[in-house]
Amino acid sequence: MIRRLAAATLSMTALLALTACGADSSADTSADGQVTLTIGDQAKTLQTIIAASGALKGAKYKVKWAEFEGAAPLYQAVQANAADTGFSADLPALQALSGGVKVKNVAALKNDGTHVGIVVRKDSGIDSVKDLKGQKVVVSSAKGSISEYLLANVLKQNGLSYQDVKVQYLLPTDAQAAFASGKIRIWATFGVYQAVGLEQGGRLLVDGGNGRVSGIGFVNASDKALANSAKKHALSDFLQRLSTALKWTSTHRDAYAKAIEERNGADATVAKTLASAAYSQVLPVTSDVNTTIQQVADLMNSIGVLDPNVDVAESTDTSLLK
Repeated sequence: MIRRLAAATLSMTALLALTACGADSSADTSADGQVTLTIGDQAKTLQTIIAASGALKGAKYKVKWAEFEGAAPLYQAVQANAADTGFSADLPALQALSGGVKVKNVAALKNDGTHVGIVVRKDSGIDSVKDLKGQKVVVSSAKGSISEYLLANVLKQNGLSYQDVKVQYLLPTDAQAAFASGKIRIWATFGVYQAVGLEQGGRLLVDGGNGRVSGIGFVNASDKALANSAKKHALSDFLQRLSTALKWTSTHRDAYAKAIEERNGADATVAKTLASAAYSQVLPVTSDVNTTIQQVADLMNSIGVLDPNVDVAESTDTSLLK
């Protein structure tokens, strides 16, 4: 079981690296006058949800998918006007805004946050967050990840500072191998890798539930797309259809997992893990959402990860989703 799950994780990473590419966005309208939206996606996530649920049936516009392995190249494409929209968790969106990418958050996505966690080896002697003081913690994947936010936030909640731990950054596949061999004892990770860690002699110290991470992601749109009234109207409709599609995934979990298997080449166990960690709601970007994400931004800025800081409310367009 462990080998199959680990192998599937590795093969999934390789698959994404091979298939990551940008879509052709050379035309905003087709010969029949239909608007074309180029929707930015990561690892076929949105594309799989939309296709499996049939949510685009009857749409009066065309959709092209700009497919990428991760958030950084996706936002680079948005900056270069090769995609109309971005899609990511809260921190990659904040990093894009901090880096000057001209986007506005137009819809929020929500899950319960439990797909992010700090996993410790059962023989580590770490029984509480306070026991992390003075310890080395491996964070996956890069600086400024959602896993790093969980670590920073739970340290703060337990009266510790970020300087009380020694952080090392490792890509998830490298960290997985090191954790399995016992070379690292404490691992802040997410998703499939969290499941693998628990299978490989790990114990969950704390996860991102109960507000320890925001559980919020974003769909954002480029300033250029928002300035095009036809695209803006089409994108508003797309967000409503995405909301329908996400509701479908929460009531058809097995069918959604099967779609992940078929479209992404994932092992059945991996597909179920990915399906269980998915966003389940599309929400308007309200003042409460902005306040929550501003707290994320402020904390990451305080530990030197997000610089310059971001004014989240100023980076929002609430007109597309009421």
